[in-house]
Amino acid sequence: MTIQWFPGHMAKARRQVTEKLKLIDIVYELVDARIPVSSRNPMIDEIVANKPRIILLNKADMADSRITKQWLDYFNLKGETTEAIAIDSQTGKGLQQISSLSKELLKEKFDKMQSRGIRPRAIRALIVGIPNVGKSTLINRLAKKNIAQTGDRPGVTKAQQWVKVGKELELLDTPGILWPKFEDQMVGYRLATTGAIKDTIINLQDIAVFALRFLTEHYPDRLRDRYALEEIPEDIVDLFDAIGTKRGCMMSGGHVDYDKTAELVIREIRQEKLGKLSFESPVQL
Repeated sequence: MTIQWFPGHMAKARRQVTEKLKLIDIVYELVDARIPVSSRNPMIDEIVANKPRIILLNKADMADSRITKQWLDYFNLKGETTEAIAIDSQTGKGLQQISSLSKELLKEKFDKMQSRGIRPRAIRALIVGIPNVGKSTLINRLAKKNIAQTGDRPGVTKAQQWVKVGKELELLDTPGILWPKFEDQMVGYRLATTGAIKDTIINLQDIAVFALRFLTEHYPDRLRDRYALEEIPEDIVDLFDAIGTKRGCMMSGGHVDYDKTAELVIREIRQEKLGKLSFESPVQL
């Protein structure tokens, strides 16, 4: 299955981001801590160029903490103007680091402005990320009020807006931007598994096959425990049959309903029923 998704408003968002960049001091790039590379947008590197950047590994509470530590080390070696921190925008964990790290990265720029007699002003930050990565939730948490519309489906934010965060920070929100074509189809599968692509336009059986094979290789104990399996069948159809039978995903006539089984597996992965999972690591790069 080839996964592609590029609604028209995303192309418009790319143009808008490019136009606003001259107003921006720093970029906050939000990624999913479970799939930090797959949830990065290759366009962003081109668009933001040499602007200082903080990579925010959001949903860190849902990711394997051991793998997240590896990702932080990986991104923090990227350069002097790029830093990475793990956060959870739902609970606010890690958010206090954003302001202090921004000041640190922009100290030289603001010191120069002050030496020229320019009055101190708020830091202007551009927040970017693919759909459903949690930008609106982060903005609302930082602003301490519900400013940005949120939802558990991708593509909720459709327009840009400036948001004041106290006196020291102004955020420019943007719609989620997803690139038009995945060169690596595994990227599409990872995005679909974690919910960054609308379920209505993908084949959930294909996604469940990917997820189950990944779990078999990397988290076999979690898979066995969740679905009460003595052994994990090598054949993917047999694995679907075993899970579907155990969980009552049956059709009339006693056959396993593969659609229901696929929906069950994907739903339970997203609801952390199999624990905290990371679907890629720096070792794979």
